[in-house]
Amino acid sequence: MPIPESSRAEVAQLRQELNEHNHLYYVLDAPVITDQAYDRLLRRLQQLETEYPELVSADSPTQRVGSEPASHFETVAHEVPMLSLDNAFDDEELLAFDRRLRDRLERDSALDYCAEPKLDGLAISLLYEAGDLVRAATRGDGRSGENITANARTIASIPLRLLGRNPPRRLEVRGEVYMDLEGFDALNRSQREAGGKVFANPRNAAAGSLRLLDSRITASRPLTFCSYGTGLCEGVELPGSQFRQMQYLRDIGIPVSRQIELLDSIEDCLDYHQRILERRDSLPFDIDGVVFKLDNTQWQREAGFVSRAPRWAIAYKFPAQEVMTRLLDVDFQVGRTGALTPVARLEPVAVGGVMVSNATLHNMDEIERKDVRIGDVVIVRRAGDVIPEVVAPVLQQREGRLKRPRMPARCPVCDSEVLQQPGQAAYRCVGGLVCAAQRKEAIKHYASRKALDIEGLGDKLVEQMVEQGMIDSIADLYHLSLEQLSGLERMAEKSARNLLDALEQSKQTTLARFIFALGIREVGEATAEALAGYFGNIEAVMDADEEALQQVEDVGPVVAGNIRHFFDQENNRDIVEKILLQGVNWPQQDATQQQQVQTLEGKTYVITGTLEGLSRDQAARLLKACGARVSGSVSAKTTAVISGDKPGSKVARAEELGVEILDQAGFERLLGDRE
Repeated sequence: MPIPESSRAEVAQLRQELNEHNHLYYVLDAPVITDQAYDRLLRRLQQLETEYPELVSADSPTQRVGSEPASHFETVAHEVPMLSLDNAFDDEELLAFDRRLRDRLERDSALDYCAEPKLDGLAISLLYEAGDLVRAATRGDGRSGENITANARTIASIPLRLLGRNPPRRLEVRGEVYMDLEGFDALNRSQREAGGKVFANPRNAAAGSLRLLDSRITASRPLTFCSYGTGLCEGVELPGSQFRQMQYLRDIGIPVSRQIELLDSIEDCLDYHQRILERRDSLPFDIDGVVFKLDNTQWQREAGFVSRAPRWAIAYKFPAQEVMTRLLDVDFQVGRTGALTPVARLEPVAVGGVMVSNATLHNMDEIERKDVRIGDVVIVRRAGDVIPEVVAPVLQQREGRLKRPRMPARCPVCDSEVLQQPGQAAYRCVGGLVCAAQRKEAIKHYASRKALDIEGLGDKLVEQMVEQGMIDSIADLYHLSLEQLSGLERMAEKSARNLLDALEQSKQTTLARFIFALGIREVGEATAEALAGYFGNIEAVMDADEEALQQVEDVGPVVAGNIRHFFDQENNRDIVEKILLQGVNWPQQDATQQQQVQTLEGKTYVITGTLEGLSRDQAARLLKACGARVSGSVSAKTTAVISGDKPGSKVARAEELGVEILDQAGFERLLGDRE
């Protein structure tokens, strides 16, 4: 069946549009259509190529899915060797490079340099013939590398065909394949969830992904390409400026660094290095320095090469962000929420220009996943102000049977029990109110607006009092004196009196607020209110077992366990009793009220519409105070639906299920019947 000319024309038009949009997106960083619009164009092209397979070509934007696994990579020779760069590690070495270059070129005036960040990835070469990508190869030993064409074709930022009507007869583009930080994190998350290999850093991830024998897997990896220069070029005369050569590459569709600059002197190079160093941690990808190249390409040829490096270019490296050192021990720090974090004690080592002797190991799951052991040589990473972390052990240097770190059974600060909740990575100290590591946060929470609402007791004041040893627990708040408070920094006598008045006022509270103020893990306002309504007094809450606690609405096994663990600590119970002895109290339920709590026990209500003079939350609290459960959806187990003005679809659902419907008068009678 002949292919309609209209289909041929549409395929050509779609390819041109998609290539232009790729150029705008990957090279110019200036997309003009949404991802969804781009996907529609691509799907239409795929549809036409499926319908007319004869129209499929190697340079089509659809041909990036990868092919059948290869048995090995063949070796290919670089027609122009891919050389390394000499390095500078301080300003003096960079200035010495400039002096040598000016001496060799016999130039007294300042030299122009082309500058760009040095990406931390894998160097490759791309060979284009008549505009089509025909080969991609790794750097290898500089003279020959591995043929990775199938894998390179899957990288969306590498054009399969160059833009323009008159492409070079042959053009070799050099550049770096890398993985940005967002893509790296996403890849490691998916690898971890699938039980696969987790990569130590973006460079390893990029190199490993590019050298997979199955290019279909490479196609799924978030790889990106950025050019830094050319090798051979035939059929087109390139500009005589390194900077303008890079602009030419950008014009024909090759991605080029957006941070590239043309500089007038070596002093400008020093300034550029400092500017990029300051931006290093805000860039979306890893860099390990900046590269300076003599801009005049004729002078480049005159300067020549030494062994494996050009005389006209240099990499000014940044301080290493990853180094190796020995793990001496693992300690456990207790955070403000009670979580225990393993901390690596290291042989001191310089990382990113800072001496490091401690690093985080995150949690026990990470320690086990990485198989880190005490005595290992480990890779330590530090980026900017981020806390240094242990990335991985160097298994090749492990000697003998080394000890695995173990989570302590007791808190290293207060000797309370350490527990791990099911399904969570964190281990926590259950000391709560008595753990010194959690003391500041416990007091701040107790004084917060939704808890005891102690006006004037702000975070900084709490920290000052704890650090000066004035309070060891929340019970000590009620022992503070005017003399003590007046002696604090920025605390005048009037402010001290106001705080003492606020502390006295806080003694008149509610049971729900008091339970919430204790800071029991995962016991929020609603749960505290439910506990208060169900048990009626703090003693009953403190003594309830997990089964009894789970009878309360919204209290499941995890929350019940948290409550039980909290009150199983004698020190926590002692503090609660001390607070009560200081006069903290709330209205007690009499026998009639306690009976009312049971009136609607076991019944479930749904509220819909607007009730006159009563919000839904207020209505729900009234029902819960009688022991009822309030749900957000209607089911066969619903006792009744309380319907106000302009009810929603829940009334229709109730009618469908035969569930009783109460108007506001019926709701008021329901509440009246309990009295």
